[in-house]
Amino acid sequence: MKLWKHNKKRENNIYGNNRINLVIAVIFLLGASILWRLYNLQVREYDLYAAKATGQYLSFSVLGPERGRIFIQDSVNGGNEKLYPIATNKEFALVYAVPKDIKNPEYAAEALYEVFKKEEVEKEVEELMKKEDDNRLEKELAYLAGKNLSAEEKKEKEAEIIKTHEALIKDPEYLELKNVKRDKEIKIRKQEIIDKYLKSLTKKNDPYEPIEKKVDEDTLKKLYLILASPPSAADKFFDRQSEVDAGSADPESSVGVGSQLSINDLEVKGDAMFYKTKDGEQKELKLDGIAFMLKAGRYYPENNIGSHILGFVGYDENGGDRGRYGLEGFFNEELFGTPGSVKTGRGAGGGLIIINDREYNKPINGSDIILTINKAIQFMACRKLNETAVKYGADGGTVIIMEPRTGAILAMCSWPDYDPNNYNEVEDIGVYNNPAIFAEYEPGSIFKSITMAAALDSGKVTPETVYNDEGKIMIEGWRKPIKNSDYETHGGWGVVNMNKVLEESLNTGAIFAMRQIGADVFAQYVKDFGFGEKSGIELETESAGDIRNLLAKNIKPIDAAVASFGQGLTVTPLQMTVAYAAIANGGILMKPYLAREILHPDGERDITQPKQVRRVISERAAILLSGMLVNVVENGHAKKAAVSGYYVAGKTGTAQVAAKNKKGYSDKTIHTFVGFAPVEDPRFVMLVKLDDPKGVKYAAGSATPLFGEIAEFLLNYLEVPKER
Repeated sequence: MKLWKHNKKRENNIYGNNRINLVIAVIFLLGASILWRLYNLQVREYDLYAAKATGQYLSFSVLGPERGRIFIQDSVNGGNEKLYPIATNKEFALVYAVPKDIKNPEYAAEALYEVFKKEEVEKEVEELMKKEDDNRLEKELAYLAGKNLSAEEKKEKEAEIIKTHEALIKDPEYLELKNVKRDKEIKIRKQEIIDKYLKSLTKKNDPYEPIEKKVDEDTLKKLYLILASPPSAADKFFDRQSEVDAGSADPESSVGVGSQLSINDLEVKGDAMFYKTKDGEQKELKLDGIAFMLKAGRYYPENNIGSHILGFVGYDENGGDRGRYGLEGFFNEELFGTPGSVKTGRGAGGGLIIINDREYNKPINGSDIILTINKAIQFMACRKLNETAVKYGADGGTVIIMEPRTGAILAMCSWPDYDPNNYNEVEDIGVYNNPAIFAEYEPGSIFKSITMAAALDSGKVTPETVYNDEGKIMIEGWRKPIKNSDYETHGGWGVVNMNKVLEESLNTGAIFAMRQIGADVFAQYVKDFGFGEKSGIELETESAGDIRNLLAKNIKPIDAAVASFGQGLTVTPLQMTVAYAAIANGGILMKPYLAREILHPDGERDITQPKQVRRVISERAAILLSGMLVNVVENGHAKKAAVSGYYVAGKTGTAQVAAKNKKGYSDKTIHTFVGFAPVEDPRFVMLVKLDDPKGVKYAAGSATPLFGEIAEFLLNYLEVPKER
């Protein structure tokens, strides 16, 4: 019995020791695990966890620079220069919604339409109505053109159709029906937009829904006035059939206060709107579910004016800002500047603090650019171009004005244009391209001056050199004769000199002059005048034109012949302007430029110096040709380009447009006039181009008078003394 008890006690001791050993083993393993974990954290993965820890109290931010501005020249007070910003920066509001906080989405949607879309919709519908009227007239005229009538009968019938059309669009009954149709179309478009807004405003649990970007201050204030008013009070802003009870609104509350205020009572501070109470206290005006945040954006004060020169600032693939097209694209790096950065930490109170000076890199703002463009000249040229293009129903148009002695561009505008502030609203992105440098076309008779320049400079002809004009000529390897444009009505001109060739714009005379020097020499002059290569002007999307037919080893006779009067090759309006500027500049070709100065943030200035490209023709040849071009204005087809008291030189061109997808030419034409004045000391060279103007056959009746109007303004504005 004692033995059994003794063994039991021994057995209990063994079990007790095992438990202790197990606990010790567990403790040892846990300790080893902790030590291994500490080793991993403090040694093996130190860099990773140090970075994570730092990220919890440190923040690294990129600081965006301010984009450089673009200025044009504005001469006032007797010629004292003043700069005018045509591209600058401005704070705009990004309006956004918090759908879960909006109490009356239907009312909010209608207010958003009223402020942001109403004017645009009404304008679009008005243009649609006008287009329908114009299309109806065009169809009637097209039907008439297809009938087998004499020219006199067609002219008489055309006048009747136009008279009937004009009477119809003024008829009261027709106008009433048109107004009903307009209102119906506006109502349909309005409802579509409101439904779209409602879709955004009624998203459940959505904390953020962007509504409108780049909202200016006045528009933002108008929105706040409407949304801060009860529906009945908001009727003064827009017509609305409301089923919502207006109720009684506390004038000092955020709902209803809008009806007590005007735009002048509101003030934007930071990302909040404030108003003055009756006691003169400033109080924040809050809206249910609608707010805004301010952000600096690109701003073009003159909207469409100069849009093709400027381009616009859009978004890059990373969501940042980037210049597109024009100067904004060409000088994007200079205008953008250099971003800065800052590393901050979070202090005890939760605020951000800069760690040390070495962690702060100040952004460097972009450089400012001063252009050669003159504000008064640009505005006048663009306005006259737009008026003329609309008057003749042209598909497009361009005006370029340049100083021949320096190459400085004084004005450059094209139609149709666009508003770079709202570049994303265009129907066709092709409008972004600047036709003055991008559009290639067969120049027609304005190219005869280039052919004559080559022949005069080579000494193979003089203004008095004669040939026998039969009105048409056969070219080796070509199946039909090349004719003068007036051959069907005039026939041949007989024995005429080179002056007459330009005055009457004779194709056969241009071929004669080209043949005197030979196709190869002619082709070299064409190259020397700058055709077939980019001018190097500071704009994106410049084209080089196409003179491949004249670059062949063995130039075909037909290619040389038609090129002599501006067919079978393509040029840009700028290339033609620069070529005529060389004639006006005594035979020296100048490089065109737009950027007069670049002002860097550190105060340094890069000033553009006029650059001679090459001498193309002798001074004597340039003087002779200038005199011949004066005769074109005085005695030829360009009388409407004349300005009283001055000698104006220039040449008309009515060019056929090549047919698409087939050989030959279409019924469309391009009208161009290029000239310069005064001839003794040219202050400007100007090109005017209209794409397929309607109702006028030749450039003498469309582009030429437009040149004359702008030239008269220029000579007066530049205070050029009269020559006679």
